Amino acid sequence: MPDPVRVRKLPSELDQLPDRDAEETAEWAASLDAVTQHAGPHRAAYLMRRTLQHAETAGVPVPRLLETDYVNTIPTTAEPAYGDFPGDAALEARITAWNRWNAAAMVTRGSKHGVGGHIATFASAAWLYETGFNHFFRGKEGDGSGDQLYIQGHASPGIYARAFLDGRLSEQQLDNFRQEAGGNGLPSYPHPRRLPWLWEFPTVSMGLGPLSAIYQARFNRYLHNRGIKDTANSHVWAFLGDGEMDEPESTAALALASRERLDNLTFVINCNLQRLDGPVRANFKIVQELEAQFRGAGWNVVKSLWGSAWDELFQLDVTGALVRRLREVPDAQFQTYATRDVAYIREHFFGAEPALVELSKLLSDAKIAECFYTSRGGHEARKVYAAYRAAVEHKGAPTVILAQTVKGYTLGKGFESKNANHQMKKLTIDEFKGMRDLLGLPIADSAFADGQVPYGHPGADSPEVRYLTERRAALGGPAPARRVHAVALPTPEERGFKALEKGSGKQEMATTMAFVRLVKDLMRDKETGRRWVPIVPDEARTFGMESLFPSAGIYSPLGQTYEPVDRDQLMYYKEAKDGQILNEGITEAGAMADFIAASTSYATHGEPMIPFYIFYSMFGWQRTADQMWQLADQLGKGFIVGATAGRTTLTGEGLQHADGHSHLIASTNPASLNYDPAFAYEISVIVKDGLRRMYGPEAENVFYYLTVYNEPKPQPAMPEGVEEGILRGLYRFKEGVAAAADSPRLQLLASGTAIHWALEAQELLGADWGVAADVWSATSWGELRRDALECDEALLRGEQRTAYVTQALEGAPGPVLAVSDWMRQVPDQISQWVEQDYSSLGTDGFGLSDTRDAARRHFGVDAQSITVAALAQLARRGEVPASAVKEARERYGL
Repeated sequence: MPDPVRVRKLPSELDQLPDRDAEETAEWAASLDAVTQHAGPHRAAYLMRRTLQHAETAGVPVPRLLETDYVNTIPTTAEPAYGDFPGDAALEARITAWNRWNAAAMVTRGSKHGVGGHIATFASAAWLYETGFNHFFRGKEGDGSGDQLYIQGHASPGIYARAFLDGRLSEQQLDNFRQEAGGNGLPSYPHPRRLPWLWEFPTVSMGLGPLSAIYQARFNRYLHNRGIKDTANSHVWAFLGDGEMDEPESTAALALASRERLDNLTFVINCNLQRLDGPVRANFKIVQELEAQFRGAGWNVVKSLWGSAWDELFQLDVTGALVRRLREVPDAQFQTYATRDVAYIREHFFGAEPALVELSKLLSDAKIAECFYTSRGGHEARKVYAAYRAAVEHKGAPTVILAQTVKGYTLGKGFESKNANHQMKKLTIDEFKGMRDLLGLPIADSAFADGQVPYGHPGADSPEVRYLTERRAALGGPAPARRVHAVALPTPEERGFKALEKGSGKQEMATTMAFVRLVKDLMRDKETGRRWVPIVPDEARTFGMESLFPSAGIYSPLGQTYEPVDRDQLMYYKEAKDGQILNEGITEAGAMADFIAASTSYATHGEPMIPFYIFYSMFGWQRTADQMWQLADQLGKGFIVGATAGRTTLTGEGLQHADGHSHLIASTNPASLNYDPAFAYEISVIVKDGLRRMYGPEAENVFYYLTVYNEPKPQPAMPEGVEEGILRGLYRFKEGVAAAADSPRLQLLASGTAIHWALEAQELLGADWGVAADVWSATSWGELRRDALECDEALLRGEQRTAYVTQALEGAPGPVLAVSDWMRQVPDQISQWVEQDYSSLGTDGFGLSDTRDAARRHFGVDAQSITVAALAQLARRGEVPASAVKEARERYGL
């Protein structure tokens, strides 16, 4: 008796749907059973896939398969014929050969200095780049935007080699690869800050390139839909490694790209099957995995796996055994085939089943060697061209090209497909000679006489250089290239700034709300208002930004296809095709990628934009500091705002919400100007000056980090003459009143919300202990430190300069006590330049869930704790009796 569980029909979601003709359904199932029985399951699978493909073409709504066979997506018949290739194939081959040579020569020559470099990546990807440069990648000399190229970082030597060939780099510069200190070197990877006329996008912090490319393509559409710049012809190309796709950022936004139908975006993934230490998927197949992942996310997938040498094998495969075998062999084994002799391949690959044994009898050893050693789709211009053409012609979805290559291709058997080739930095002279012969380059043996590999150049008037120049001219100029068109923005009207500088009177207002009100006013400015780009990761209501929804609109390329549930309310959720707000959903990484694209639009498109990205303070620098570094490298400008800042201003949120350290992380970024304003008027002064410094006639390549708080407080009017102190980082806000001429004195320095505790402590010290305390607003510990460091550097050059913090506190009586809602290391950044006795209070440790008052008492930063700490400082100096400290602790219940 069979087990009823085993024969039970499995449930299907189709069982819930009506079958209007069960007999017809049964006939289809019977037909499939018959094919399976008489022609085998592989034939049945082929027929089903053909049927599904036909249904998709005919517009029948059926789910797509996530995987296809391990073959090229584009059949040979759809590739350009040899006589129809839209270019001079022979000249392009020679250009590529020169670039291969010079890339390898540059890294090898540099290795004698111990600076390293990578050879194998570009060797495998050379045709992926060259085909694009010759036929697809648009330069900036047409519409000012062109295409955006995200170059794989480890392939940078090949890009430098091409720039040498077209005359943009000299031999001396190639010899200074990775040697920048002298001022005429080339950075290791794509670094716009280091080589700003060439590189547009930093990509070598793996995973950030693909994420940024998606949001760049999305921002291109944003500019277009808002009528700021016609970017219809701009295409984003991201060159990636198959190993790089393991980074979570690499695939984090795939659904966004398909959801917004970004057919202006193409990923080119170099599938050489190797990562830094070994195979990407030793026991599996990375190409198939990536295909399923991208297809599942809604992308168009083009696989270019096999070179033309394989065409004959596929024609001979009348049983489908070859295709089945290719699909089942894991990547690590295929890598081994590329390094073993033909006998091994015959035994271990073709020996797997009788049909393959018979097929192998029709193949010469030379044919098998060619197929398994070097013939890959990513190494042939015609196949790459066909893939690129399919990508740019596809509409309605982004495209990923999975191009299979051999890592270290043309570098010789010492490099090709070796696990260690990522760490191999040089070739021997004999290996170079072998490479020369393989590439057919006219480099004489005598050129190696001094034991060093020479650079090669066919000459400025050679057919190769003329062809290269003509092709780039036809495509809009050199690429990659970064161009900055100086477009100074006019100063916004003063109305918004003045409103904050007048103060709020008796009305309480958090500094978060003060910033939002200011930006809302600035977005109304006739000249610059449309250039603001508000970015928020799904917490606009947390930061009081919902009032912007109906007025500015939330960007959506589809507009609003539904009636919002709150349509009858004043501040309803309004999406629009020309919406100004980028509300990203719960993704700080995506919001930061938005910010990078917007903040560099002045260079990418010649259109300066003013992004402000507002986020939960704890989820900014801590979570996406790598992107902040990328932003600095890419020379971005704008305002990053850490809202609900500090470790104690959040009531009840707890450990993972309480930020007491982002200013410390931010201080490590040289391009970030970091401020912790206490009052609304300070925000006004900082933002106004930020607009001048970033978007004025002498624009600087910096960005601003402001921390603002959600604690409502009355906002005072701006005192006279404090602007310089606000911007430089410190000014005296309120002088202490001495009870007598000989009253003890001290200086209280406070930033952000802590100034309110300091002011309360000032009153306690005066009323209870007869101590006069001056309260200073420290708007930027980081800018004080930056200035002091510059003074120290000047001293080494023989210049006499005094740090601003030293000047500001000069002659101030008594010790200095610094306090903030940050860990003590934040205010301690300035301690060595303070001449007075210096100590600090802070919120070191993990955050906790409680009220603000309880949290501040826990960390010892409330007014009473400040008072006791101040008395302790004075007691150590003998200015108050030691007993006062104990008495104060008991009085305040500490």
